[in-house]
Amino acid sequence: MINVNLSVLNPLEQQIHAKLYDYSRQNSNIRISEAAELCDCSVSKISKFVKKLGFENYKQYLDFLYEREVPSEDYSDELTRISKFIDNFDEKKVDELISLIESREKIILFGYGPSLICAQYFEYRLRTITNKVIFAVTDEISISSMSDESTLLILLTVTGSFRTFENIYNAAKSKSCQVAMVVEEYNTELFKQCDHIFWLSKYNQPDDLLPYEKSRTVFFIFLEEVIQKLMRKNKAAIE
Repeated sequence: MINVNLSVLNPLEQQIHAKLYDYSRQNSNIRISEAAELCDCSVSKISKFVKKLGFENYKQYLDFLYEREVPSEDYSDELTRISKFIDNFDEKKVDELISLIESREKIILFGYGPSLICAQYFEYRLRTITNKVIFAVTDEISISSMSDESTLLILLTVTGSFRTFENIYNAAKSKSCQVAMVVEEYNTELFKQCDHIFWLSKYNQPDDLLPYEKSRTVFFIFLEEVIQKLMRKNKAAIE
């Protein structure tokens, strides 16, 4: 990732760049020693200049100068995974979750560990765009005491393997509460722990990561799309 910023250069450095740019239009290559001589400065000054400009080294700067493709480093596994998820994003899942949200007056969000933090964030987001009662709860007892027939309980989990939701589900169902689960990775054990499952991705995170070590990026992408679509619907209704 390269961030080229000409505005950070002082007048002398801007002159160096201008000289090298003009020279490159007529010459096929410029050795760093040649660049130093042309700009009447040291090789060290050229090296510092290109790094200040945003490049890792002089060769990368030359690639930029000659408009050659700058070799890119390999993406991290997480970036590759997220890119695949976005390319295969299923908008129907967004519409289905919105339908569930709109069908109930009260929404409870819950997750364990980092997923709870995601639930708390989306509690705030949903409160700003709906007139519904929205809660992100931190314990199982609260879920049982707050649930009723007008409630949609949304459970967030990456793998569903950190802790079972079975007791939560049974307690919620005893209050006629609808239970939906937003889960990233496919896990057949979750069938008996909710009424409606949204499996978000077929691209799993590395198996050597513990559940709390896995990212929640997919949650934020999916649920933010839900928020954005709800916002658009609200604006259209007003207009």
